[in-house]
Amino acid sequence: MPRHRFTDTRDRIERAAIRLFVDKGVTETSVRDIARAVDISEGALYRHFVSKEQLVWAVFERHYVAFAARLDALAQAETTARGQLAAMIRGFCQAHDEDPTLFRFLLFVQHGQLSKLAPGTPNPVDAVRTVVERGIAAKEIPDQSPDVATALVFGIVLQPVTFAAYGRLPSTMGPMSERLVTAAWAAVKSV
Repeated sequence: MPRHRFTDTRDRIERAAIRLFVDKGVTETSVRDIARAVDISEGALYRHFVSKEQLVWAVFERHYVAFAARLDALAQAETTARGQLAAMIRGFCQAHDEDPTLFRFLLFVQHGQLSKLAPGTPNPVDAVRTVVERGIAAKEIPDQSPDVATALVFGIVLQPVTFAAYGRLPSTMGPMSERLVTAAWAAVKSV
């Protein structure tokens, strides 16, 4: 089988699985459900992923690490802690709006996957924490626990995404990005 067909099938499996995991939940989604959605046999699916758990992990790790790299790049384009956090928060909103299903997948499955990340693996939490820590060192942000400040930023950004996932807020985050930037900056500035 040509390599591009193998990769195409693997990509189709991943996309279908992400959608099903978000719609039904990981536990409630069977390998049979995923295979049906891609119109392949379960055996064919197992040639790409040895188990549903391995599929969840492979998709999570790849996209989670890639998102961290995206956030790092956004931060590097700015010179102040405030500018870096603002760029990252806008990046969160843009990533959500570009692919809300993938964003929700990462959000919904992270609790079962984060402990599997090897120490030192780039991740979005550390990307934001690094900016906060540098902002504290540069006295742009008041002295405080970088972990608490990072948690505040994530709460401000991710709780609206959760509300949107359940229909309590509009499905796009872009229009509220500046409000989230302002709220996050206020949270890290107040001690």
